[in-house]
Amino acid sequence: MITPENGLPPVLIEGLSKSFGGGAARVHALVDVSLQVRRGEHLAVIGPSGSGKSTLLHVIAGLTTPDRGRVVVAGQDLTEIGDRQLTLFRRRHVGMVFQSYNLIPTLTVEDNLRLPLLLERGRAPEDGKVDALLETLGLQGRRRHRPDQLSGGEQQRVAVGRAMITDPTVILADEPTGNLDSSSSRRLCQLLGALCAEQGRTIITVTHDPAVAFRADRAMVLKDGRIVETLATSEFASASELGARFLEIIERREEAGACA
Repeated sequence: MITPENGLPPVLIEGLSKSFGGGAARVHALVDVSLQVRRGEHLAVIGPSGSGKSTLLHVIAGLTTPDRGRVVVAGQDLTEIGDRQLTLFRRRHVGMVFQSYNLIPTLTVEDNLRLPLLLERGRAPEDGKVDALLETLGLQGRRRHRPDQLSGGEQQRVAVGRAMITDPTVILADEPTGNLDSSSSRRLCQLLGALCAEQGRTIITVTHDPAVAFRADRAMVLKDGRIVETLATSEFASASELGARFLEIIERREEAGACA
């Protein structure tokens, strides 16, 4: 597995800001955001719609350029390299999981898993690696199925496997349970947790669901582009307790904004 250089954590962000638009229509999507994510840690970024969660994920992936600040992934400051270098870096160091799965409909499960390595190295991965990944995902019996022959939960597990296949420094998951029922959501969260605990994967999950955030090691609350609090999920007895705390934080921030 790829590890960060120079003793840095896999993901390091310092003083990150990003705005869109101009004049009266200017939107401050991220404001002076700083954070670190350790190797083997699962960080959940939780916040209401429009809080800047997806923008943060896109900046970490090198898909969006920040206005200010440092974004260091695997020891590389992404603000210092060009578009082509970013594309190559992203292939090698960043795995992406989307709410809508984004699988290739004409490819089987195993061919969807192989695709990132074919793009990167021009050759298929060893069958043993694919076999081991299918076992981790619980999809051994689905290897020759196409996406339309799978449930939503199975499709999302394929998407997670595709993100893992290159052994990236970090896996970024954008609302990965948004299209899943509660049972499939729970199973996916268990899988993500196991990947961190057992394989040392580093995962950042964006979500609005406290039940998903509860499965992570930390829950970072984002509101109006700012980190307003970071919670250790181990301090909460249940997802509902974490959810109540999250709502309290958001309501307090809204009240403070109304009084400002």
